[in-house]
Amino acid sequence: MTRSQIVVVGRPNVGKSSLVNRLAGRRIAVVEEHRGVTRDRKVVPVDWAGAAFDLIDTGGWVEHGSDLERKVASQSSRALAEADLVLVVVDAATGPVDEDLAVAQWVRRSGRPCIVVANKVDASTHEPAIWEFLTLGLGEPVAVSALHGRGAGDLLDVLVDRLTPADEPGETEAGESADDEEDDDGALRVAIVGRPNVGKSTLFNRLVGEERSVVHDLPGTTRDSIDTLIDTDEGPIRIIDTAGMRRRARTEAGLETYAVLRSLEALDRADLAVLVVDATIGATGQDQRLAERIAAAGCPAVVVVNKWELVATEDRQTTLATLEHRLAFLGDAPILTMSALLGRGVHRLLPALRASATDYGKRIPTGALNRAIRDLQARHHSPTGRVRYAVQGATEPPTITLFASGRMPATYLRYLERGLRERFELGSTPVKLRVRVE
Repeated sequence: MTRSQIVVVGRPNVGKSSLVNRLAGRRIAVVEEHRGVTRDRKVVPVDWAGAAFDLIDTGGWVEHGSDLERKVASQSSRALAEADLVLVVVDAATGPVDEDLAVAQWVRRSGRPCIVVANKVDASTHEPAIWEFLTLGLGEPVAVSALHGRGAGDLLDVLVDRLTPADEPGETEAGESADDEEDDDGALRVAIVGRPNVGKSTLFNRLVGEERSVVHDLPGTTRDSIDTLIDTDEGPIRIIDTAGMRRRARTEAGLETYAVLRSLEALDRADLAVLVVDATIGATGQDQRLAERIAAAGCPAVVVVNKWELVATEDRQTTLATLEHRLAFLGDAPILTMSALLGRGVHRLLPALRASATDYGKRIPTGALNRAIRDLQARHHSPTGRVRYAVQGATEPPTITLFASGRMPATYLRYLERGLRERFELGSTPVKLRVRVE
């Protein structure tokens, strides 16, 4: 069944993301005591009292503001248009302000049913202040403290009462919870990673087909990992847009630290990674460190060289050669040149991802594997032992156990890995070799 969409809106810095985290029961959205932390829409599944619904965290809505604030407000408007219920979050500690009135008018114009949530009611002595919000004309406020959890259960009960009967079972058509569906929907999970301001969100929006992530020329615009499931000719793919990862010395404590942690979590749960590199700068030391993170996560990679239209024709071969050299430890990872802004070359990415996914799940027949090992050992002998037998024990990535007469030097294992990769055309897929000495 279709899950209800409950959209959380309000002016900046009233605690919308804190409320989403509290209702979800886990820290999902990035929270910091600064105005404008949340910028993209983030969908968070919630189950309560037998009902299942999606909370949609949005950025602060402002009627007038900078270019970036207008884009964030546009994201909120898109979410509001799809809402079954709207939570209008206000700050009980400050009382109603002009921005709250503007938000209330905006919600009333949408015609969507709504509930006013008065946040930061940390004690019963603060409760009388919530009645000032009756002036918004949106009904009786519900008092909560997202920070301390006070009133969160009561609010969830109110939400369940307002849901339509069709949503009460909280299950999908297959009888599974939405969380299980997300984990087991068979979609290929692809994390888009890279340094700040290389065009990750622009590429994400191009793939998704709408402006789902806020795109702006300010580095670090994306703060959360945003998931979107899309149906493609290559099958269902879950695209995960992540925050740009900087060097630790350039990462501010708090806000950006949490954003980087979200990106690393997204990388850990991804099947494949898309490393986006700025063609006008080339592969930097930070790009190399990000590639190491991808390798540590054990997933294959596709390198996207974005902003290719800005590279002079006579410089393109040199740029590619330098990239291949600096990112050589990613193996045979495909390197695709494109312009996410103009859409040029983007069509080649999904087939490349599907090919990498096929290699990631490849199983090598035992006979063919052992013949390859014998051939490789005939060309070069290990100085400390010999592989007597090999078997593939797992896929994703292909994991091979070598039964050997002695310990294998790391250099020799790299030789075997490279040889197996070439023999069985494994592309950029990591190959794990485990040695058992007998």
